[in-house]
Amino acid sequence: MDSRTSSILTIAGITVLGGVLAYAAYFDYKRRNDVDFRKKLRKDKKRVNKSLAQSRESLAASSSKDVTPASLREALEQVKNEEGPQSPEEKEAYFMSQVSMGEQLAIKGPDFYLASAISFYRALRVYPSPVELIVIYQKTVPEPIFKMVMDMTNLDVKNRVEGYYDAFPPESMNVAVETREGRKVLVLTKDVASGEVIYKEHPVVTALDPDIQIAGTHCAHCFRVIQSPMSIQLPSESNPLSSTFCSKACLISNKSQSHSLLFTTESPLPPEITPAAPPPEAVEARRRAQANFVAYLKKEGRAAPQLVARFIARQVALETSKMVEGGKKKASEKDDFTDAEGGEYLLADHIERLRYLEVKPSPEELPLLVNILQTALPGLEQFVTDERHATLLGKMAYNAFGVCFGGGRDNKPESEGRPEDVEKSRTPYGTSRQIGSALYTLSSYLSHSCAPSARPSFSSGTAEISVIANRDLKKGDELSIAYVDVTQHPDESVVECRQRRRKELARGWRFACGCSRCEEEAKAMSTEEKVANAGEAEQKDESKVEASLSRYEDAEESGNVE
Repeated sequence: MDSRTSSILTIAGITVLGGVLAYAAYFDYKRRNDVDFRKKLRKDKKRVNKSLAQSRESLAASSSKDVTPASLREALEQVKNEEGPQSPEEKEAYFMSQVSMGEQLAIKGPDFYLASAISFYRALRVYPSPVELIVIYQKTVPEPIFKMVMDMTNLDVKNRVEGYYDAFPPESMNVAVETREGRKVLVLTKDVASGEVIYKEHPVVTALDPDIQIAGTHCAHCFRVIQSPMSIQLPSESNPLSSTFCSKACLISNKSQSHSLLFTTESPLPPEITPAAPPPEAVEARRRAQANFVAYLKKEGRAAPQLVARFIARQVALETSKMVEGGKKKASEKDDFTDAEGGEYLLADHIERLRYLEVKPSPEELPLLVNILQTALPGLEQFVTDERHATLLGKMAYNAFGVCFGGGRDNKPESEGRPEDVEKSRTPYGTSRQIGSALYTLSSYLSHSCAPSARPSFSSGTAEISVIANRDLKKGDELSIAYVDVTQHPDESVVECRQRRRKELARGWRFACGCSRCEEEAKAMSTEEKVANAGEAEQKDESKVEASLSRYEDAEESGNVE
């Protein structure tokens, strides 16, 4: 496979993390065990073939000799505008029909190559594992047709990459993402007054601090303070983290998004498509895998491993939910990841674009997580490589927010680790005052400043974040918050305050702040103070963006992406 094909698959392939295994497991089980399903599949195939007959006739006269970039774009738009199959059964019938059509057209010769490529591309769009299918195409489809399929894939990926920031964030959020000084930042799309809420956003994943989790004083899903008589807990055998919930709604949401896959022996697939019950030995293996992972989480006492695990589980949940009733969720199962969702883009599309730190995971962590995935849905583990796991940990390390209510708490246990090894999160009160950590898509683009233009607030009493203006701001102004406590403490001088916050930024996010406050304070320092602070780490920004996206953007700038 050439590098061009590989780069496409790197970008496009990651979005199938959950759906591929769930889709395959479902069809394998239904084909082997459900006679009615097989009959319906044949019926659906005939219906799909009939509905595509007109399209086939109109394309049959296409000639590969006349194929131009414009005609490929036209073909791509035609396919994207077609009403595609919705249910899993329809997708299966559609896939088989399109592959068969592509093969028949290819046999007819070059005059039918474009029509053939369109059929193969249609099949690719609904296949649960596009990476696997492209490899098969490369070995079995005539080279000119395969090239057309890849050119259409390239165009589709290019459109998705270029169009992302047109759809995200939605206009209702009052901000846009722009590139300034080489970094993606949030800028206002309207004037706001001091104290005004600019936008609100629900988290993608959350993790309570370990001591709060054990105490059961806050909801493990929304972080709301729990009134004892109202607390809800799962049975101990399916609740190894001793999670407590404030309501049935939070319990159900938490289970459907991640808890069921990670911490119970329930099927990770929706009830409508759950295969036969696994044998007792498989259930016991899954329980052991979960117990080992929970023991690791408790020993480490860090949020990032749990955030990563819950993020992967949530991807699986989002993908498998699309397989039920054509992907339409029931009102009672509505996901709260909607505030900054951005049209057709998936959770994986959002996370790909976030900055991250290069971290070195504990060698025992990935095997424990892989074992959970493997015992829950065999094959799922192949999508979590060493590199991908390290990158996800780095994204959590760079982008996680510390959730604090009312200025934060004073009783968080002190870490025994070195200052540079202590887990940090974005909070203007200091990580030591948080009750838990949360990852947000839009808010991850907020840049740091020691004189921030805005501040995060959790005034709802939950992990829902509100971003509030610190002063009157104009349309086009960049939004910034404080990642650390930037207030000058009573026992600190200006120089000591500057030194403290800059050390925390260097240890937690690996950059030296260049905000206006830091620069002004540096100018006012005496010669003696400058000498005393000469060893301060004025390092380069060591955060990174996802390698696959960076490669794509480099190729785009150089004109190598068609």
